[in-house]
Amino acid sequence: MPYKEAFVLFLEQVKESLEKGEFAKLTMAKTIGKLELKNIFLRPVAYKDDVKVLLKFSYRPREIEDLEEKLNLEEAFDVLREHLRNPFLSVLLFTTTKDVTFKINKKGAGTITENSPTFHNVTEAENDAK
Repeated sequence: MPYKEAFVLFLEQVKESLEKGEFAKLTMAKTIGKLELKNIFLRPVAYKDDVKVLLKFSYRPREIEDLEEKLNLEEAFDVLREHLRNPFLSVLLFTTTKDVTFKINKKGAGTITENSPTFHNVTEAENDAK
C-alpha cells in the first residue's frame, strides 16, 4: 500500500488510542542519513476540554537544545506528515494495549505492524511545558 494511505490508517489508531486514554507515546525514528534532528516525540498533556500533545524535537548534538511545543492533535499530525520520508522512515505508537509500528520501505510502500505493549501506564507530559 502507498505509504500515505497506510499513514492515514496509522493516524486513525493514534486518534483512537488518545480517545480511549491508552496513548502513552509516539516516536518518529530511523532517519535517512545522520542528521541533527534525531527524533520527534509526542506525549499526551492533561487538558480539560481539548486533546493536547507535547511535541518534542530531539537533536543529536547536545549543544542544540530540544524544542517543545503543545499542539492540538491535527497540528501535531501536520508536523508528523511534514517529516515523513524527510527524514523519518518509521513511526512507533506506544499504547497501553499494543505497540504499533509504521514503516516506509525503499519503494515507498507503507506497512503497519502490531506487537505487545511496551507501556502499561499512561504518563502525561508536564502541563507547564513551553
